[in-house]
Amino acid sequence: MKKNKNKSVFKKNIILLVLILLIGVLPLLLVKSEFGGSDDKGEEVIKTIKPNYEPWAKNLIELPGDETESLLFALQAAIGAGVVGYVLGYFKGERKNANR
Repeated sequence: MKKNKNKSVFKKNIILLVLILLIGVLPLLLVKSEFGGSDDKGEEVIKTIKPNYEPWAKNLIELPGDETESLLFALQAAIGAGVVGYVLGYFKGERKNANR
C-alpha cells in the first residue's frame, strides 16, 4: 500500500515540476517585448562617450524579448528559494520523525 502511495506522490511531483518548468520557459519563447536591461543602457552610455565603440563580445544565444534577463534572474531566485525551503522542511521532518 505504501509503495503505491509513494508512486502516486512521485508522479504528482514530476507533473508539478514539468508544469513549473513550462511556466518558466514558455514566456521566454512566446513573449516579445521592448523593455531594456542594464547591459543595453551601459552600451548606450559608452557610445555617447566614444561613438565608434564596437563591442568585443557577442551573446551566444539571442533570447526573445528584452526582459528575459529579469525573468531568468527571478526564476533563479524562485528555484533557490524552493531548494532552501525543501531542505529546511526535510530536516524539520527528519527531526520530528526521530522523536517517534
